[in-house]
Formats: sequence, C-alpha cells, structure tokens
Amino acid sequence: MDGITTTSTQSGVRWDGAVNAWHIAGVVYRMGRREWLTDAGWQQMYDAGIRTVIDLRTLREQQPREVDPEVSAEAMARFDIVHCPTEDPENKAFTELFGPYLKDPAHYADYLRLFSENLAAVFKAIAAARGGVVVHCAAGRDRAGIIAVMLQNLAGAGDEEIVRGYQQGMRGINERHRHHRAPHAHDAFLEEDALEAMLASRRVSLLEFAHSLDVIAFLRANGVSEAEIAAVRAKLGCRAD
Repeated sequence: MDGITTTSTQSGVRWDGAVNAWHIAGVVYRMGRREWLTDAGWQQMYDAGIRTVIDLRTLREQQPREVDPEVSAEAMARFDIVHCPTEDPENKAFTELFGPYLKDPAHYADYLRLFSENLAAVFKAIAAARGGVVVHCAAGRDRAGIIAVMLQNLAGAGDEEIVRGYQQGMRGINERHRHHRAPHAHDAFLEEDALEAMLASRRVSLLEFAHSLDVIAFLRANGVSEAEIAAVRAKLGCRAD
C-alpha cells in the first residue's frame, strides 16, 4: 500500500478537527464523527494515506450540527465514504438490552449476537476498501470500539493493548465533553475519579468479551470469505499465514 504512513499501534492521530482519533493497526484507524473534521483535517487524512471512511452510524445520526465546520466538497471528493450501520435501533431487543445506545463493553457480546450480519458487513467493507481506512461512529467509543477490539483480536493484540484502546476511546470523548455539551444527558463529562472508577469496572467486562472472541470463526459464519479475511489481515499489517 504505497504512500500510506502509519504510527505506532493505538497512538493518537492529529487530524485537524478530528475527535477521538486513534490508530488501531496497520493502515486502519478509528475516530468520532467525520463531520468534526475541517478542510485541513481531510487533507491531513489524505496525506496519511486514508482513502476510505466507513461510517457505522444510522442514517438519522448523520445530520449536521451547528458546531460543525464548513467543509468543501473538494476536500471530501477524494475519499470513498462507505455507510455500514452496525445496528437497527428499531429492533425491539435493542432498547431492552442497551438502553438508548451501546455504551458498555458488558453489552458487546449481545450486540455482536444481535447484529452479526451488520458487523460482518463492516469487515467486508474494510476488505474491499481502497487505501488506508478510518472506521467511525458518533463518539468513536463503542461502535468503533467493538470493531477495534475485533480487529485487534484478529491482529493478535494482547490484553493490555486492547484495554488501552478502549480506555483511549473513553478518555477521548470524555475530554470532548469537558468543553462541549454531550448530545445525551446520560453521557455527561466525568471528573477524573469517576472516570477512573468506570474504566476499572469496564476493563473486566471488556476482557471477558475479548477472551470470548473467535473473530475468524465469526466472520466465516457470517459470510466473510477467506479472501476477504486475508484482505482485512493485510490492512492490519499481519503477515500471510
């Protein structure tokens, strides 16, 4: 993948305007909503080799907000924007299991079970992606987070790397909420002591989920081909078997 630059695994990414942007592995990244990027941020992302942006949100979440910067059509024209919603909020079990939205690794296994085909479609999109890939949801925490854990598992990441990735996502959006009002009353900014307590609690459920994963078996069971799995692994910088 000529021209693509990467940073160390799970390092922060500085694209102007980007919120909660992190390198997962290889040429795959995660972040919060793309509408926060400025023209300069889109250019920086292009310069880093990104050519595909995969949006995990539902269509109703993709509305602009007053605080979003104005971005020229030219800035985005060089990217493939792929819509891969991971969930159906109208699904009756959704609210019963997760409340208003997915917000806790303790629910990741149920989410994976409920929306298996949707999540598998994300991996198909990564496999087919042109150039480097950014996967994003709204906050860059849980939907992007569950995909990140699965990608890390596929890449052979250890427990501490997986935990660090989740904690970075939690801290990243919490810092955003320090200065900008959260869109949900139940997702407000947490002071350090409260945040640390939550991170400690969620570490346990995150690792329970990560240890339960057999990502390759999941992908095969949900229609992702061997060639597509190999393509995803290549994006992650994995050596061919």
